[in-house]
Parts: sequence; C-alpha cells; structure tokens
Amino acid sequence: MFGRDIGIDLGTANVLIFVKGSGIVLDEPSVVAMETSTKRVLAVGEEAYRMVGRTPGNIVALRPMQDGVIADFDLTESMLKHFLDKIKVRSMFSKPRILICCPTNITSVEQKAIRQAAERSGGKDVYLEEEPKVAAIGAGMDIFQPSGNMVIDIGGGTTDVAVLSMGDIVTASSIKVAGDRFDSEILTYIKKEYKLLIGVRTAENIKKTVATVFPGGRQEELEIRGRDLVSGLPRTITVKTDEIQGALIESAAYIVQAAKEVLEKTPPELSADIIDRGVILTGGGALLHGIDQLLAEELKVPVLVAEDPMHCVAKGTGLILENLDKMVKKRVRA
Repeated sequence: MFGRDIGIDLGTANVLIFVKGSGIVLDEPSVVAMETSTKRVLAVGEEAYRMVGRTPGNIVALRPMQDGVIADFDLTESMLKHFLDKIKVRSMFSKPRILICCPTNITSVEQKAIRQAAERSGGKDVYLEEEPKVAAIGAGMDIFQPSGNMVIDIGGGTTDVAVLSMGDIVTASSIKVAGDRFDSEILTYIKKEYKLLIGVRTAENIKKTVATVFPGGRQEELEIRGRDLVSGLPRTITVKTDEIQGALIESAAYIVQAAKEVLEKTPPELSADIIDRGVILTGGGALLHGIDQLLAEELKVPVLVAEDPMHCVAKGTGLILENLDKMVKKRVRA
C-alpha cells in the first residue's frame, strides 16, 4: 500500500482507525502493557486490555491517553506505531497522511503533542480536526447548511458539546466527565457502601448491564465479585439499578449543565433549528441507559442516539478524508 490517507479517533478508551478505501480497519482499547523495570512494551490494544487488573507486580497495563489528551508521550507513540504496523499502511517509500480528532478546548501544546506522536509513528502530514464536528459528520448530520445542528459526543475521557452551522462550530464546550468518570463513580460507590474493592472492568460491566441515569428507566440487578476490605477475602454481592443510578446522578448532571451552557450561548435562529432537528448523541457514552431521556427532559428538545454511536468519529474522518484538501483548515504547525 502506498501513501494511504488514514483517519484516527485517538480516544481515551479506544483507538479507531479508518483507512480511505477500506473503511474502519481497527477498533482496539487504548491500553499498553509494559514491564516496569525495563519500560519494555509487552502488549498493546485488546491483548493489553485483557491484562488490566490481572498483571504481576513487574507489569503494568496503562492508558497513555487521559481526558482526551496525551498523558504519556512515549507510550502513545508506541501504541500508534503498533497499530499502524498492524494495519500495514506504512512502507519504505511512502507514509500516510493522518487526520486525528481532538477535544474542542485542548491547548496548542496538547495539539502539538498529538501531532508529533503521529508524525513519529510514521505519518507524513498530520491534520487535527475537532471531535464533535467529525462526530456530527459521521452521524450523518448535514453541518454545511446555514442551519443549527447540535451534537453531544460522550467519549471515555471527555464529553464534547457543540452547535454547528455552515461547516463549523458556532459554540462548544468540552468537560472531563464521560465514560471513565461513570466507571470511577461506580467503583467508589461499591467501595464505600459495601466495603468491597472491585476492578475497573467490573465497574464497566455494571455500567453496561445495570446502570441508568434516568429515574425508573430500568430495573436490573447483577451479581459481582470483589475483595472484602475488612477480611481481605473474596466476596460476592448483588447490586441493583436504583443504587447505581444514585451513584451516577452527579456526573450526569455535569453533562446536562454543559449542554445547557452551550444552548444558552447559541444564537436564537440556530436554537430554533435545534428544536426542530433535535440533539444527536454520539460516542460510547451515548449507550449509557437513560442518558438520552435525561437530556431530553432537561433541555426540552428531542434527543436521539446516533446509529452506531461508537463509530461516528471514525466514520466522520472517512468522509473528511474524501475531501481532505478542501475541508481540513486546521493544520497544526510545530
């Protein structure tokens, strides 16, 4: 393959890669396992994710991305190199052009770090585009008309809220409350209420199978296992939807507040369009039970979950790659 254009959704929880002409070719967790003494990378992606919470003392499974930005530059570079080698888009004679998505409010230093990591991983030209804009395109919204479109992209590390018109962002907000925060709240609740220590993967399973953020949205229960903080022995408990909903209510309120603040700053004509068109939810967090009902009730506008919300950003990069030279205005310079 020579000089393929690729789009990367470099997420806190998952990395998705779209190759022009081939579609989404990679969807793996943003996790790297390494040896603590030698700093040697042992596993990346799905293989490393299976090690989370299950490694001996000399091996750690880490997420190099935190809150939508690079927390560990070297690990991010290693992760990207591994993924690019895996999908075979690099050759001795050519390097791919890369389009990467980032949250709306990251600093120029954070933008530069993302660009450098992509370049050192084997990219020729690296472009950055704002995540909610790409998510809106991937969700099938026509953002290039003079009318208001609102998207709420709930990822792993950040929630990006934006109103778009004429192909660009009119008002936007990015907060560090998203899927990871919900996992953390569940973990903390179980520890405080039951004196039971559980892992991140168990907390994530509770979020997917039991949790809701809308009162009366569902009634489920789940048996979970962890380590008793008093005796130090394994113990099994049963958690129910109502108690988990109570644990998540505060974090969900932050997302509602961010959406309200963006709407308050939106010009009235565009606000009227949003009442007609509704709000589109994208990202893995859009799958949290009841989040669409909660937002619809609080914002007083229709709220719809996009089709295949987890892949909206990656699909959006694909559509932008089709018109890369025309559409990408933001090329971040060193």
